[in-house]
Amino acid sequence: MATMVLEQRNRRTMVMAFGMALAMLGLGFAAVPLYDLFCRVTGFGGTTQVATEAEADIAQRMAASAGGREFSIRFDANTASNMPWEFRPLQVTDRVSIGQRDMATYVARNNSDVPITGTATFNVEPEQAGRYFNKIQCFCFTEQTLQPGQEVRMPVLYFVDPAVLDDPNMERVQQITLSYTFHRAKSDS
Repeated sequence: MATMVLEQRNRRTMVMAFGMALAMLGLGFAAVPLYDLFCRVTGFGGTTQVATEAEADIAQRMAASAGGREFSIRFDANTASNMPWEFRPLQVTDRVSIGQRDMATYVARNNSDVPITGTATFNVEPEQAGRYFNKIQCFCFTEQTLQPGQEVRMPVLYFVDPAVLDDPNMERVQQITLSYTFHRAKSDS
């Protein structure tokens, strides 16, 4: 009888351990998309927001209550070590009023003798500004293929959400840096 009870406990423990292992494996696969979703929703880690034209119109109407507050926006451009592109912003800094659309232009040039496809990663500093920095249109949403020697101008249409005025963590922020790094796309192998 005692042996039977012990076997049932061992079986139950084994099933629970197996279930926990499966749950951990499932969480491992779900971690990356869940973290990405979390960053996009909260702006965590300097992740910018994606906005529509309609949302930009609403922000522009709300901007009247911003009292003309502006931010200095600094534009930063980098390339990965295996990326034979020259990549830079046309203008290093700009001033933008809260809620007003603005456009930054970056220039990329393929310095190699073969077509190269790249993709841009991005972030905003300080990190807490990510949830208020909204991109309406951006070259970072798609892969970019440049032919040998080709140079292109790539615009970014953006605005700073008027909700930034309600965040005490943003009171002393005067400059926001939008940074891009171009990498070779996985499809370019």
